[in-house]
Amino acid sequence: MTQELPTAFVVVSLVLVVGILLVDLGVVGRRPHVPSTRESVTWVGVYVGLALVFAGLLWAAGGLVPAEEFVAGWLTEYSLSVDNLFVFLLIMSSFAVPREQQQRVLMVGIVVALVLRAAFILAGAAIIERNTWVFYLFGAFLVYTAVRLLREGTGGDEEYEENALVRGVRRVLPMSPGYDGGRVRTVHDGRRVFTPLLVVFLAIGTTDLLFAFDSIPAIFGLTHDPFIVFTANVFALMGLRQLYFLLGGLLDRLVYLPYGLAAILAFIGVKLVLEALATNSLSFLNGGEPFAWAPEVPTWLSLVVIAVALLTATGASLLASRRTATQGVDRPVGGAAEEPATEA
Repeated sequence: MTQELPTAFVVVSLVLVVGILLVDLGVVGRRPHVPSTRESVTWVGVYVGLALVFAGLLWAAGGLVPAEEFVAGWLTEYSLSVDNLFVFLLIMSSFAVPREQQQRVLMVGIVVALVLRAAFILAGAAIIERNTWVFYLFGAFLVYTAVRLLREGTGGDEEYEENALVRGVRRVLPMSPGYDGGRVRTVHDGRRVFTPLLVVFLAIGTTDLLFAFDSIPAIFGLTHDPFIVFTANVFALMGLRQLYFLLGGLLDRLVYLPYGLAAILAFIGVKLVLEALATNSLSFLNGGEPFAWAPEVPTWLSLVVIAVALLTATGASLLASRRTATQGVDRPVGGAAEEPATEA
């Protein structure tokens, strides 16, 4: 069980985290631009460093267990967030969002994601506190999601399909044919209309709502503390927009990332089911008694599995990308004409 964290630590941490987000939002609002590779690397490093510093503070304030749970949850949420960037990239391309406005769109999406996930976390914590049997549902859903990822592999959808809400907004609200800088409303043909930026905001926000159905049950499989769940989500989302510009066209080279995520989700799903079997007094298969044989999966083992899955998937993707590039370079000059390799 997670050691109780001091109330003062929790309050100060939340205030500081919200303050960092507000400063970040203010910087983006004043100076929308396309960050350079150096700027993106710097800020991704800063946010990763902040997450590790926070883990150290958790260790000092509450012991090793909450620190381990935070790092495991942060890594899981961060890896799922990287996978989400694929969809964000499709949305930006589908709506032809100007490059200088993409950072602002991502920041608004992150704020919407935090609000939605905070509501999910509070609801999830309340449900778990009263009904531990939901771990059976969470576990089964994560295993199902893992199987779906394995089946889809790298052959997912290559085009973004608008959901019902986005299509409805397009039909109901008057829209301008193009963007007007960072404005959500503008004047076109003498009347006030909305720009496509509003639709992009809705697309990003509603898409992240769907992502939360995977990520929130996954992290509750690693910790039951709503504070750790929320802060892990915050630190995973912070720096995500810089990571978007840093990875850019490299996203499509992470071909084995879905398999790594599938391994993580399947592991956490099994962990949740085992925990439900060991603690749930409603285990109908055992006369209403918990299963004493069900093992408890320690947090350190979860950390090892998550790290190994991510490193293996990333390493295999880089090797596959290098092999493909080498084959393209080594093609013989002359002879039969071959289709040239497209650049990522």
